[in-house]
Amino acid sequence: MGYVLGFEEIDSTNIADVGGKGAQLGELSRIDGIRVPDGFCVTTDAFQRIVAEAPSVDASLDLLSRVNPDDRAAIRTLSADVRRAVEGVAIPDDLEAAIGESLARLGERASYAVRSSATAEDLPTASFAGQQDSYLNVVGLPAILHHVRRCWASLFTERAVTYRRRNGFDHRKVRMAVVVQRMVFPDAAGILFTADPVTSNRKIATVEAGWGLGEALVSGLVAGDVYTVRDDQVVTTAVATKPRSVQAAPGGGTHDAPIEPRRQTQPALTDAQVVRLVRLGRRVEAHFGRPQDIEWCLAGDDFHIVQSRPITTLFPLPGTDDQENHVYVSVGHQQMMTDAMKPLGLSVWQLTTLRPMHEAGGRLFVDVAPVLATAAGRANLIGTLGRSDPLVRDALQSVLDRGDFIRLLADEDSVAAPAGAPPAPIETDPAVVAQLIRQSQASVATLRSEIRTLSGPALLDFIEADIAELRRILFDPRSHQVIMAGMEATWWLNDHLEEWLGEKNAADALTQSVPHNVTSEMGLTLLDVADTIRPHAEVVAFLHRVAAEGREGDGFLDELAELDEPAGPVGGREARDAIRGYLDEYGMRCAGEIDITRTRWSERPAMLVPAILGNVKNFEPGAGERHFEQGRLESRRKEQELLARLRALPGGERKAEETKRMIDRVRGFAGYREYPKYGMVSRYFVYKQALLREADRLVRSGTLREKEDIFFLRFAELREVVRTGDVDAGLILERREAFRSYEALTPPRVLTSDGEAVNGRYRRDDAPPGALAGLPVSAGTVEGRARVVLDMARADLEAGDILVTTYTDPSWTPLFVTVAGLVTEVGGLMTHGAVIAREYGLPAVVGVEQATRLIRDGQRIRVHGTDGYVQILD
Repeated sequence: MGYVLGFEEIDSTNIADVGGKGAQLGELSRIDGIRVPDGFCVTTDAFQRIVAEAPSVDASLDLLSRVNPDDRAAIRTLSADVRRAVEGVAIPDDLEAAIGESLARLGERASYAVRSSATAEDLPTASFAGQQDSYLNVVGLPAILHHVRRCWASLFTERAVTYRRRNGFDHRKVRMAVVVQRMVFPDAAGILFTADPVTSNRKIATVEAGWGLGEALVSGLVAGDVYTVRDDQVVTTAVATKPRSVQAAPGGGTHDAPIEPRRQTQPALTDAQVVRLVRLGRRVEAHFGRPQDIEWCLAGDDFHIVQSRPITTLFPLPGTDDQENHVYVSVGHQQMMTDAMKPLGLSVWQLTTLRPMHEAGGRLFVDVAPVLATAAGRANLIGTLGRSDPLVRDALQSVLDRGDFIRLLADEDSVAAPAGAPPAPIETDPAVVAQLIRQSQASVATLRSEIRTLSGPALLDFIEADIAELRRILFDPRSHQVIMAGMEATWWLNDHLEEWLGEKNAADALTQSVPHNVTSEMGLTLLDVADTIRPHAEVVAFLHRVAAEGREGDGFLDELAELDEPAGPVGGREARDAIRGYLDEYGMRCAGEIDITRTRWSERPAMLVPAILGNVKNFEPGAGERHFEQGRLESRRKEQELLARLRALPGGERKAEETKRMIDRVRGFAGYREYPKYGMVSRYFVYKQALLREADRLVRSGTLREKEDIFFLRFAELREVVRTGDVDAGLILERREAFRSYEALTPPRVLTSDGEAVNGRYRRDDAPPGALAGLPVSAGTVEGRARVVLDMARADLEAGDILVTTYTDPSWTPLFVTVAGLVTEVGGLMTHGAVIAREYGLPAVVGVEQATRLIRDGQRIRVHGTDGYVQILD
């Protein structure tokens, strides 16, 4: 590859040679009807040669690769050293000649834009837009060469270096090309988004326009006119006052110039021009296959496209093979796991569920459009979701309120409900719960025994068959009846006791310390582990070192036992056995556990160490048993109080009798709600262990590069790899890169097939000014220090703290015994965090939008778990 390539020689395969911006321009110049100013690229080979001739750069790059991304002072100093070295290198004669020849071909006396084009810029999975430099109205070869050097050096600006460090890009693997492009001196310029950047709606395009060069808008010098377009019609127009513009200076460069008063409030484009521009944008979007952020210029009546990049902030859409409208509800928000999932995790979850689930952005969604198309389905879905998550209900209602997005079918068009009476309600018999648990335990034990010796295609066939057994257990009608009975009893108690006694969320106190709740028992059992460790100072000190070092694997457990040798017993073996006993019971759990690929506690026990140490510090011996007994007594006391108050009412004996029946029902059944997921995750871990053994065999045979490659294959694809011994390494790499981009996205609660992300809002006015509204899920009010925790393995909690996080699933339960309250961004009335908060008696508010950003770690807050809002006190 040479040092200079013309746009006509460049396409998407040349990213490594000309960077993202250069490759996009090459592709743009090939689109019929798109005018792109002529130009060429100084390739990355030229950059590599220059860097090689600056010896001091190599040493600085070594230092930059190790610097903490939050150490701004070090990054500022080191990046400045690299830039000075690059800018000081002389351009070799042959490279200067190549640039000069290309310049002569286009017109040496013409004006040019000189723009950086990094190899990790303007890519489908990452946008480094604006991190490197661009220079306008550059005239003559000496000036072009000077600015080419400055573009090379801009690869090492402080913000570019920081971005790469935080996002895992190797400084040495990101190279710089430079675009040299003939300048257009426009009457107007601006930006076109082929999807609405605010709502993400793919059918709405947004145009921003201003006078002169587009840099006035990009730099924020002025606000531009804003137009929205749908179906070739301008829907809205907001004309801004534009007092200034950026213009080309006579001797090169640009300057800020005033706009004559009469033009300041004139629109920069006519409606016809806006529509024409959007049509061009749609052509560009179709070529690249995804929504684009396009920079354009208008000279005379001709639009010139000077840059285009993918809009990387849009949440991807599920694929469909029709043109119908669809409404997708996030599965992750219902499961309290909104993180991106790897392909194996997605496919195993899809095999487990009964309903079809659509994939987008590493998350799963259910299309509820068919349900919303019928009056009965619409009322049932809105009502059910309204109880558990008002934000989802509001988001769906806002879509329905438009009237034309989901058409309500006439009665004769509706699909008839299946005949037959609903299943009879289950009797209040706690023995049913014990029997369901025994059956699940026996089934998992059989699975462990039968899978142990399997490998190859037989293993994959066995797992698929066993998933059918998992589904049978998960969706056992009796299991469903028990869960629904507990939920319905909770709703009955809350509704009737508020009506009869004015008591809000009465069921919260009545469901403390219910039997058979495997998740709450998991948190209390870790207190017992702490009791074993607490008397042994050497063991506690060792675990503090493990936590500080961030150990991987389980090797530290053997080291723990070795503390007892040869000096005599210090409790190391006892501590190891207590932790291993805990892992035998709960080691299949972890954050995001519905994704089979996530690291389990048994695979990395050190994740539990901070919680164990917190229990050692914050509790006295026997706290687990006391905690459970206190909850049970509080529930009993509340029951007696409520029944006594009811008996004093007219018809009180009947009301008290009905309430007692519901209390017995909720206490008999509510604890079981957590068990089916525990059984599912137990099976998932058995599958994972067997699949990793198979992956190890594939690595030894040379089929896979590393064991974790299987996580980026869907289950059916993995079966084919096991059968054939052949894998598409490029596909795995592509999916790794896509997953990294998905991790940075926030999934919406509701997503339409237009691409619109709809999150809903709380429509209430009962919260004080400035309070953060949410869903009340566990009654009571508590005030304390907010601890914003995004990774439970890094939690440093003290008794009385209030846990603030994005979501909690069962793996977070060990932290609940320490804290005094809970605030989450995601959650519903019957999700795991809410259930455990009620059982532990913690005031809790969930579904608080952006709680981890609006509440600072260490702030004092007040959680109103009865009314559903949070106040920031300082």
